[in-house]
Amino acid sequence: MSHRPDTLEHAPLGRESAYPEHYDAGLLYPIPRAANRAPLGIEAGRLPFVGEDEWHAFEVSWLNARGKPRVAVARFRLPAESPNLIESKSWKLYLNGFNQTRFDSREQVIDTLERDLAQAAGAPVSVELFDVDDAVLAVCRLPGECLDELDIEIDAYSPSAEHLKVGEEIVEETLYSHLLKSNCPVTGQPDWGSVLIRYRGPKLDREGLLRYLIGYRQHQDFHEHCVEHIFTDLMAKAKPERLLVLARYVRRGGLDISPWRATPGERPPEPLRLARQ
Repeated sequence: MSHRPDTLEHAPLGRESAYPEHYDAGLLYPIPRAANRAPLGIEAGRLPFVGEDEWHAFEVSWLNARGKPRVAVARFRLPAESPNLIESKSWKLYLNGFNQTRFDSREQVIDTLERDLAQAAGAPVSVELFDVDDAVLAVCRLPGECLDELDIEIDAYSPSAEHLKVGEEIVEETLYSHLLKSNCPVTGQPDWGSVLIRYRGPKLDREGLLRYLIGYRQHQDFHEHCVEHIFTDLMAKAKPERLLVLARYVRRGGLDISPWRATPGERPPEPLRLARQ
């Protein structure tokens, strides 16, 4: 059974609503990150990681000054230290408001997006617009070794850090799985994704790591907080010297999201867009 958090009491998610015909920045619905971070022991202003929430929007369109439609794919980057994330359906509704709105230039579209999104997130948001056939959008493969063919038995589908075990050997490796699935914290709809873990530290038991990741299968939370949950559990259990956790979630409603959290100095590989996105 899904539970609607108090922070979503007035959100458009899960409600019937007509798509807007004109631009309206007020459609963006910010959600404070603090409420979901508190159970992980993360205090506001004392984040144990750096990172970003990278979004792609594949249904971006507007009218030029003469009323001719333009289309693009947008990439947004919200810093992890922003006090708010932005609820995805409100984001989609907001973007649909551009469809019949005239802009003098591509730069004006970018400036408008950066201004409105920064106001909602509470921090600067970077925006890039790409042509729909731009090479930067080409599909890639995750680097490292895939865990998905490990022959293990699974009987629990809630995340438990007890599955995370390490040995004495110090290694530097990159592991990934396409078996990540979590659920929308409001509607219960499935969110499919791939997760990459790059670290230097005591060697992780791979079977235990895969059991842990599969444990999110019935977990209800936002994409961003699932990544922070994984990061904090790995730091607590494995105590790596360096760590990067990146999830690339499958596109839904024209939007995909790829949050990443890391120890200072770490960054994800780029470009990196997967076939399911």
